[in-house]
Amino acid sequence: MRTRPTTAAAVAALLAATALGLSPHQAQAAPTAATSQTGTSSQVRFHDIPGSGGITLKGNVFTPAGAEPGRKYPLIVLPTSWGMPQIEYIAQAKQLADSGYVVVSYTSRGFWLSGGQIETAGPADIADVSAVIDWALANAPADPGRIGLGGVSYGAGISLLASAHDPRVKAVVALSGWADLIESIYSGRTQHLQAAGMLGAAGHLTGRPGPELQQILGDFLGSKLENEQAMIEWGKKRSASEQVGRINANGAAIMLGNAWGDTIFPPNQYAEFFEKLTGPKRLEFRPGDHATAEATGLLGLPNDTWTNAHRWFDRYLKGERNGVDTEAPVQIKSRSTDGYEGYADWKSVGSGGTERLPLTGSEHVWANVDSGANGGILFLSSILDQFAKAPPAASIPLLPRAFAAVWQSPRYEDERRIRGTVRLHTTVTPTKGDGTFVAYLYDVGPLGIGKLVSNAPYTFHGKTPGQSFGVDLDLFSTAYDVPEGHRLALVVDTVDPLYIEHNPAGAQLTFSSPRTDPSYVSVPLREQ
Repeated sequence: MRTRPTTAAAVAALLAATALGLSPHQAQAAPTAATSQTGTSSQVRFHDIPGSGGITLKGNVFTPAGAEPGRKYPLIVLPTSWGMPQIEYIAQAKQLADSGYVVVSYTSRGFWLSGGQIETAGPADIADVSAVIDWALANAPADPGRIGLGGVSYGAGISLLASAHDPRVKAVVALSGWADLIESIYSGRTQHLQAAGMLGAAGHLTGRPGPELQQILGDFLGSKLENEQAMIEWGKKRSASEQVGRINANGAAIMLGNAWGDTIFPPNQYAEFFEKLTGPKRLEFRPGDHATAEATGLLGLPNDTWTNAHRWFDRYLKGERNGVDTEAPVQIKSRSTDGYEGYADWKSVGSGGTERLPLTGSEHVWANVDSGANGGILFLSSILDQFAKAPPAASIPLLPRAFAAVWQSPRYEDERRIRGTVRLHTTVTPTKGDGTFVAYLYDVGPLGIGKLVSNAPYTFHGKTPGQSFGVDLDLFSTAYDVPEGHRLALVVDTVDPLYIEHNPAGAQLTFSSPRTDPSYVSVPLREQ
């Protein structure tokens, strides 16, 4: 277990050397106190930082160039993402330091050369943030009254949780993170297979998962329903949504950013959390997948996500009147067009009203066969949507009706600009007590090719075979423009590689629309 992290640390040092203009020898010679200064720019030192419980965290510290003796600068702490080493934020940290911040980034516990085991944003991870702040205040020219936290993915989740426990934190930038861990990877009571599998594999490759994480992952991927409640309680302890009262009481200014197609942490849970925040807040949604909106900025390239992150810190740590607090707090970008739209709150995103599409008649499907309607592939599909506007597609007329229920709207005479969360209401009659289905909303063109607008899974257990029950399912939030001449189609099938399904052999599902409780899809629209 020692060889892999040591090799990785050498690679990390070489990458850091490239970014900072150091020679390979300088970058590797003294990992606990390597210093670089290029011209009048900020300087970096690599440090061993004491974490909570006596472990050592591998970190780096940027300080402003020519820091004046006795002067204190605002502090930003950046915990790394899942599986990433301490140089993850080196480009952004340097830019922040060049603009007058002390920036401390560290490898989260359990990964690479940092000590401890992977706790998945548990109490020890949260205590690490406070320990790093303590260390920075004692060892760098950091101002105790101006402290911010930030990060991508795992670093975002840790930062939000830490803001509930450390009242010294005044500002947080949480990008591609989670506020509700269970709703992220277990929405609709369905295991998000590819997401959890990727996180588990990356954890084993780059770190040391603790026994609790190994137990939870084993139960989760093994569908051990007898341990379901324990898994849910574990996730709640790691969800900022469960501690929103403490976050509001501490008063930190919170900026949230995510992508519509995030296959690790879907956007719904971030939007719901945003609405519960009472302090200064901002929510940004863009096309893409997990962490793809921030990726170019991590390489030091121009990136509007990071530009706004800097503006957020400047406003709430430096007090600069840069206008970020006077802009509409919800900023979204459609997957179909360029440019941003501003809204006063999340509820206003679909302020143009809703269009209710009736799901008439009765549709009967056999389970356990993939119809060809799918949510795509982790990362790849939403990246294609982000850069090529090519989401997952299916030929709606050719979907086998024995395995897929299909309803279509009439052709639209004008554009439909979908904004927010599409909701499905239907009645299901199963032939078995357990089952899974996945709902998809497609934009269908004149040739019958459907482009995926949104989807979501739903799983049930312990139902009475042959007895109907109602289902209300929120699809993953999105912003998508349906061209005139197209139509919308709702497709429901029972197999999708993104998720674990629970359909017994020979299972069948009937979707009906009782006269007393009609089935429908509610589509939120932007004002014309």
